[in-house]
Amino acid sequence: MKSNEKHWDAIFSCTEESKLGWYEKDVSQTLKLLRHIPDWEDFSIFLPGVGTSVLIDELLARGAKLVLNDISTEALERVKNKLSGRNEELVWLCQDIAQPILKELPNIKLWIDRAVLHFLTDRDCVKGYFENVKSILDVGGYIIFAEFSITGASKCAGLELHQYSIDELSEELGSSFRLISHFDYVYLNPNGDPRPYIYALYIREY
Repeated sequence: MKSNEKHWDAIFSCTEESKLGWYEKDVSQTLKLLRHIPDWEDFSIFLPGVGTSVLIDELLARGAKLVLNDISTEALERVKNKLSGRNEELVWLCQDIAQPILKELPNIKLWIDRAVLHFLTDRDCVKGYFENVKSILDVGGYIIFAEFSITGASKCAGLELHQYSIDELSEELGSSFRLISHFDYVYLNPNGDPRPYIYALYIREY
């Protein structure tokens, strides 16, 4: 799939946050991986396709500086309204994450992708995504993935998905990234339906 701004704007403009198919109030699975990263609270963190994730609040509460990316202006406007007065800790980037990032950004030490990469099914989009990872993530920095696993659903938000294994994530990143930790996790969506995910943490070594 190639990203579609209108599709995502329609979802975020018409759907209550807690009813979104990927909404999850509990961010403990991400925090579990963050515990492997020394002093991550001092990092500048890039959140691709962030939507209106409650992870934003959790990271800000711990002192992190965030770059918030989404293709949807509706999603980012929701977040801006919720976080009014805290803009000094935030950089906003409204664009397709599969396209080159041209905006000057702070040094990124951590990239956290919760349920974004698996929406990219077009090969050129996947390639563009990983080119962005490698262009902006510092050597010595970390990347966290939370994607639909190979036993997960094939569709979400009305769109086809690409399910991931740990081997495929490692192959896409290449030899400059080393796997630190990974685990399977079954997320229950707002309708109570199980959605198998794979979580993974890598460090960029060179």
